[in-house]
Amino acid sequence: MHPDHIGMSGWMTRKFGCRLWITRLEFLMCRSLSADTGREAPEDAVVFYRAAGWDEEALEDYRARFGGFGKSLHALPDSFQRLSDGDVVPIGDHDWKVVVGSGHSPEHACLWCPELKLMISGDQVLPKITSNVSVFPTEPAGDPLTDWLTSLARIRGIIPDDVLVLPAHNEPFHGLHARIDHLIGGHERSLTRLHKLLEEPKRAIDTFHILFRRKIDRWTLGMATGESLAHLNCLMTRGQAVRTQDEAGVDWYRAV
Repeated sequence: MHPDHIGMSGWMTRKFGCRLWITRLEFLMCRSLSADTGREAPEDAVVFYRAAGWDEEALEDYRARFGGFGKSLHALPDSFQRLSDGDVVPIGDHDWKVVVGSGHSPEHACLWCPELKLMISGDQVLPKITSNVSVFPTEPAGDPLTDWLTSLARIRGIIPDDVLVLPAHNEPFHGLHARIDHLIGGHERSLTRLHKLLEEPKRAIDTFHILFRRKIDRWTLGMATGESLAHLNCLMTRGQAVRTQDEAGVDWYRAV
């Protein structure tokens, strides 16, 4: 559902008279975000980012740039063919199994052809970078990191290690299971460091240096905040952190 993947789908379906095949949640979420084009930033979202520790300058920048999602893609088709986990899709002479993951996006479809020993992993498993896993204002109490870790472990159990993985970014690669282990391990190590940091109460924006190796600027602030909140919400799900809110509406997190 992200613009760098779905952006041309509406153009393609209209030009070639074909149907968009996609999971239901990806389609509906994309339509929902596209509908924000031209709207003012909702107050719920402003409250959400203020709670994360954003100052007024950052909030005003958010208001000014809100609604840009729909500008990054052609208008979506009005109908779709639903893909579901476990479906078998014939493409050419071969059958491809749909394996759904989540966390980076709500219902991410990977395709696996056992006969060809190929997996089209999309963004679910990338060879060099780690897909962003974020909490957004639309679901502030969401726990996408738990979803991400759970679905990665499930994919490891379903798809054998001898596949050639065709990712959405970077080059094709072998070693699916080792890469999944590395991705899971990296997040677990981040959670351990974050839990240690929270021995003293911290806001979401106070955790960036623990989770990211690069400086966070105005262009990456939203993504960094979302990923930090994903880790914080995961710790709360595990019973390892609690959240309190001060009189200014700012959330503070503390380890337990």
